[in-house]
Amino acid sequence: MLFKKKGLFTVGDALKVIEIASKENAKEIIVMCDAIDEDAKRRLWDYAKGVELMADLTGEERSVKVEILEGYVSDKVKGIEL
Repeated sequence: MLFKKKGLFTVGDALKVIEIASKENAKEIIVMCDAIDEDAKRRLWDYAKGVELMADLTGEERSVKVEILEGYVSDKVKGIEL
């Protein structure tokens, strides 16, 4: 899933992304933003690690890949606007 945010990507935005991704059972989260807060990065990575740990406990094969593209937001790429 691709999420786009012009301006600063904050912890509040990260929580919205995590909520949407968990409902959709996403395998990949891509965030495209002008700049990102360090706490927001940590929140996304913690979510990915938490999914991996819960999958290990339940015996599932599940993981979430988090990719952060910082510095440019393309208008031509389709994604969820925050």
